[in-house]
Amino acid sequence: MSEQIQKGCILLAEDDQKLGDQVQRFLERYDYQVIRVMDGLEAIEQIRIRQPDIVILDLMLPGADGFQVCREVRAGFFGQILILTASEDDMDQVAGLELGADGYLIKPIHPRVLLAHLRLLERNRQPAIASSTARTGEAFAINSDVGTVAAHVAVNSAPPIAEQTKWLTFGQLQIHPIQRAVTLAGDDIILTPSEFDVLLLLANQAEQVVSRDEILKTLRGIEYDGFDRSVDVKVSALRKKLADNLSQPRKIITVRAKGYLFVPDAWG
Repeated sequence: MSEQIQKGCILLAEDDQKLGDQVQRFLERYDYQVIRVMDGLEAIEQIRIRQPDIVILDLMLPGADGFQVCREVRAGFFGQILILTASEDDMDQVAGLELGADGYLIKPIHPRVLLAHLRLLERNRQPAIASSTARTGEAFAINSDVGTVAAHVAVNSAPPIAEQTKWLTFGQLQIHPIQRAVTLAGDDIILTPSEFDVLLLLANQAEQVVSRDEILKTLRGIEYDGFDRSVDVKVSALRKKLADNLSQPRKIITVRAKGYLFVPDAWG
């Protein structure tokens, strides 16, 4: 039987011993339970066995790289994956998000920014709860030889709990906000946490254009810079999983230069 871990458990997959120690000490100060692995194959095994709440995943791991880890575990892992890597390659970012990662951060990053992203991921798992971002006073940076990143974290808004206790039904599509479940024509559809959040946001504003900026602020607490492709990647994944026409979508359509529109009458 798989061992279940208490809420607040993070699996840290990082082969840099010094960096891993630094991140672990910081997170444990904020009452996270941290599981350490330094090998991609061990990460796959431990994610499957331990089912942590969040995985912090380096891309350049021995044994199996971060992409392979995502590919192997995503279908059976319902927690969230945050890639933390030195790679600034935008294709790596797109690939990681397409494989099911819920966020992508580039080292070095200030610890309180990492903490803010972790808490944002936690809020996204509880759409009925709006919690403020904690403020910390750490002065050190999580180091690597490449890049830096800044982030502004916004509180995620959601409809009242009473409005989220029933299935949202659009023809053959059903969405349950609290259970975070989706069915299409009676079949369960497995979505990543961030894919579900995008779908719920669009469905809650059916027949209205939702901008990339609004989607990105809801998912990651940052503003759209005109270049970030993560929203497009998530929508593309949703179309594929929800049997939309990828070349000529009719269920979730693109409104050029404006955003996306959920069509409530297109679900059969």
